[in-house]
Amino acid sequence: MIKPEEVMNIRSLIKQGYSYRAISRMVGVDRRVVKKYAEQGVLPVYKNINRASQLDIYKPLIKGWLAQEDYQATKIHELLVLEGFKGSYDIVRRYVYTLKQERDRVAYVRFETTPGKQAQVDFGDFKIINTDGSESTIYCFVMSLGYSRHKYVEFIDQCTMPKFLACHQHAFGFFGGIPCEIMYDNMKNVVIKRFAGKVEWNKTFEAFAVHYGFKPIATPPYSPWVKGKVERPYQYIQERFWRGYVFSDIEQANQDIHHWLRNVAMERLHGTTKEKVSVRFHREKSYLGSLPRNSYDISDKFIRKVHKDCQISFNGNYYVMPHEYVGKKVLLRIREGVMRAWYNDQLIAVYCLSTGKGETKADPRFYHRLRHDQTQIQRKYRKPYGKAKATRGLVQSSWDVKVFNRSLSDYDQLIPGGLSHE
Repeated sequence: MIKPEEVMNIRSLIKQGYSYRAISRMVGVDRRVVKKYAEQGVLPVYKNINRASQLDIYKPLIKGWLAQEDYQATKIHELLVLEGFKGSYDIVRRYVYTLKQERDRVAYVRFETTPGKQAQVDFGDFKIINTDGSESTIYCFVMSLGYSRHKYVEFIDQCTMPKFLACHQHAFGFFGGIPCEIMYDNMKNVVIKRFAGKVEWNKTFEAFAVHYGFKPIATPPYSPWVKGKVERPYQYIQERFWRGYVFSDIEQANQDIHHWLRNVAMERLHGTTKEKVSVRFHREKSYLGSLPRNSYDISDKFIRKVHKDCQISFNGNYYVMPHEYVGKKVLLRIREGVMRAWYNDQLIAVYCLSTGKGETKADPRFYHRLRHDQTQIQRKYRKPYGKAKATRGLVQSSWDVKVFNRSLSDYDQLIPGGLSHE
């Protein structure tokens, strides 16, 4: 049986001027075979001979079992023996392997985004061992630009909304611009819920996206391959930066990762694009959207009423406000352990948050102003009004009351018949 490679060799030798006999010796086939393929110029076609297998009658049964449960080949073989199968385990193993390969074979279309078009965001976590031997977790924010593969990485200690949005602001500053759209998985800081194919965004995050002018995109559930441009870089960070890294604190880790990003990750030759990341980022940077003039306020916000004692309550502690705002509601903006109290557009008080419970924090200037406020003093010690006004004369006048004496005859004139005298 001649192989296609031998036919192509024969055709090549004929073009070089060799005779059929010489080619027969060189290739090692009969001269008549050489002549046949030299004149026909076609490749041989071989028919596959399908030999019957004793497994054939059981194949529909095997497919049905695998559709119900992801059985291993050993279990399938045991079930077949109970059905009367006499064949070997190897036959079953090969067939089950073929079925599973076909079932799990999924093809994906690789897509490349244009410069400035898209970025992808993800969170990861890293375990660290503290000096006392205990274990704790820090989190890693990664934003990767789709075109250049340039990325921003930041370590944080909590996955709160203010820190999540702050990482975005830092990333935009790091890149010097904003991509048109950013892709996320279904993290709670971004997606509240899905219903009938529609996404309900977190309201704070939605306002943040509008302020910075990018379109958020939520990936379908259980489809991590959609965000491959950030999933794979996360593994790259694990292997190339984190493995073997000696962690001391988050501030130092962020300094080290940013140095590594600029001097190592950005200067590498990317395996997919076959270009340096820095070269592609140089082309992409001009396509990024411009940063807004004012940054978005990412503080946690709460409303509190100022009570008569000039205090507000927050997380079990008390904070003194200026007395001018008693009875009014103030806006508290909390960020990184600092409370800022606002009334309309005016900042009225700033405090570091208490870590305990039942504590009171007071700016001494506030009570000093209250003590010297003449308006407040007049309100507290003003003259009484209302019912007390009727008794004022009893206090200010003498208790000596003049009484007039009348003769009884005066009353006789007023009462018909007079008064009887006994």
